[in-house]
Amino acid sequence: MTTTPELRALLDRGAAMSANEVVTEAKVRDVTLPYGAGTMALITLDNGLDHTRPNTFGPKSLDALNTAIDAALARDEVTSIGVTGKPFILAAGADLSGVPGITDREDAKLIAQIGHGVFRKLVDGGKTSFGFVNGLALGGGLEVALNCTYRTIMDSVPAVALPEVFLGLVPGWGGAYLVPNLVGPEKAVTLLVENALNNNKMLGGTAAFELGLADAVFEGADFLEQSLLWAARVLTGEVTVARPEIDRGEAWAAAVAKGRGIADAKTGGAAPAAYRALDLIVLARTADRDEAFAAEDEALADLIMTPELKAGLYAFDLVQKRAKRPAGAPDKALARPVTKVGIVGAGLMASQLALLFARRLEVPVVLTDLDQARVDKGVSYVHAEIDKLLLKGRASQDKANRLKALVSGAVDKSEVFADADFVIEAVFEELKIKKQVFADVEAIVSPECVLATNTSSLSITEMAADLAHPERVVGFHFFNPVAVMPLLEIVRGERTDDAALATAFATGKKLKKTTILVKDSPSFIVNRLLGRFMGEVSKVVDEGTPISVADNAFAGVAPMPPFVLLSLVGPAVALHNNETLYGAFPDRFYVSENLKRLVAAGKPGLYGPDGAVDPEVEELFETPAEPVVLTSEQVRERVLSVLAEEARLMLDEGVVAAPEDLDLGMITGAGFSFWNGGLTPLLDRTGVAEKVTGSTFH
Repeated sequence: MTTTPELRALLDRGAAMSANEVVTEAKVRDVTLPYGAGTMALITLDNGLDHTRPNTFGPKSLDALNTAIDAALARDEVTSIGVTGKPFILAAGADLSGVPGITDREDAKLIAQIGHGVFRKLVDGGKTSFGFVNGLALGGGLEVALNCTYRTIMDSVPAVALPEVFLGLVPGWGGAYLVPNLVGPEKAVTLLVENALNNNKMLGGTAAFELGLADAVFEGADFLEQSLLWAARVLTGEVTVARPEIDRGEAWAAAVAKGRGIADAKTGGAAPAAYRALDLIVLARTADRDEAFAAEDEALADLIMTPELKAGLYAFDLVQKRAKRPAGAPDKALARPVTKVGIVGAGLMASQLALLFARRLEVPVVLTDLDQARVDKGVSYVHAEIDKLLLKGRASQDKANRLKALVSGAVDKSEVFADADFVIEAVFEELKIKKQVFADVEAIVSPECVLATNTSSLSITEMAADLAHPERVVGFHFFNPVAVMPLLEIVRGERTDDAALATAFATGKKLKKTTILVKDSPSFIVNRLLGRFMGEVSKVVDEGTPISVADNAFAGVAPMPPFVLLSLVGPAVALHNNETLYGAFPDRFYVSENLKRLVAAGKPGLYGPDGAVDPEVEELFETPAEPVVLTSEQVRERVLSVLAEEARLMLDEGVVAAPEDLDLGMITGAGFSFWNGGLTPLLDRTGVAEKVTGSTFH
């Protein structure tokens, strides 16, 4: 199966569109397989860059792979074809850098057609093919393996996924047809839709094997050698690959119906990609390969032209590029080394921080608290979490022992903080207490030691005002749970110097967090916007709109309904944030009397274990004699309007450098949707930004 004139024309057109593509080469070497299995043409995908830039497939890269496959197919002595990647990376899928510039639907369709034309040679070319998944395999990177006859996977692969729906696309190079026919419709819905909409959940290598995406799994040390031996046994008939029989009856329709329910709950019908993916899964039940691949071409062409995709790619660019080069961060050469970390407090947040610092920085970390019992509890928590890593295979016994040895505790700060380079407080959210903590610590540490606060809303400038060295105080605001949430807001006080700030950014990078520079202002980025969001929603409910109507207004915008979010954050924390913001901006922020009653009653949230509003909460909530009842659409419009106002004010105040930082914060700190670009592209697209502020954000 050599390249047809039609495919050649597509490849040439594609190359003309991708002048700036970083080409992933397809390097071929012959491997003589054992057991008389013949010669394999082993293709290794390699873009020539380090692991920070994964292999991707643009038109030129696909052409290189096409040439390699053609050459292998043309040689009689080649009995099989293998495809793998450079160390620890197969491929991260399509090169999306040129997609925002596509304005013609036929050019959009071209991308799908090229991928199908090249990849399908691996199964239709007449020679047995093997995909050796030796590392990250996302989107088209997984699809190149799915198009092979057989697949092996390395057990320690960190990320396997079809994330297209998360961005606003569908798997367009065979995934929407091949996956349901390989593992069944229910698992396909999980992989294509549910995982994608669940903040782009990834599978590890072993989990991908257990799902059925690979036929064999091997350890990393000799993964390729074991894969080649296994391939030889398959070719000689010594190993027979058994795959499950797919139920094409009612289970198929039930799986798709479940997927539509997930899409409705997550997107509110606002993002078309999930529904197009489900349509393709429906088609995969009865269609042949040609029909299914043609449908994928059409779906991809349609979706590439949507505003949701453009917003998704904008969001993708934020987390891939802007997050790595924080706007306004000082010269990294000014950063001081951090060889020991002190943590004031030993509660849950402090203990989570201790685990993170120990794992990422691999330096001594010392927890302190008011008494030995609290200290022991905090250290025990960290050690228990390290034991969990050991049990899950995410740390060796030696590594676990070393991490435990790094984390210790003490009651007397003077004994353990004198040689610390970085001390962070995680105590009760009260300014007076935090100021006293820093005064105590400053008397112990060196003048160069950075003092960081994990405050979520209090003023860094006020916290440092009475210190001898206020220039070394910086806000270091994590989000809970610390191990999961990627955002770290780094806050510069009025007197914070560049050295302290540079040290904070360097430390945040080592912690593998997305860092954003924030001006010292009430509640910073995410909590300020969420405070306005939750305040307005609470006000709507206090005026008489039912809780259920308000909660249903934000599917496709926020990661969960607002009062579910309230339960997750905790009513007391939400109330404190709103009271702080109301104190700073009483003309705009709202403190709900019903929320106060909820906190006073000690209720953890509005909903009971059955998912319905707790009857006791309903009794607590008071409604006016003449209630104002809004529809979900009216609630959404009203809340988006106040968010537009607040975002504009934050930019005017210089809280962050640009709208991109607001969006990056809301995506990584609050889970706002990729297909909306976070927040400001949605406000632009819906016309709310211009209506409220007189102009768009972009």
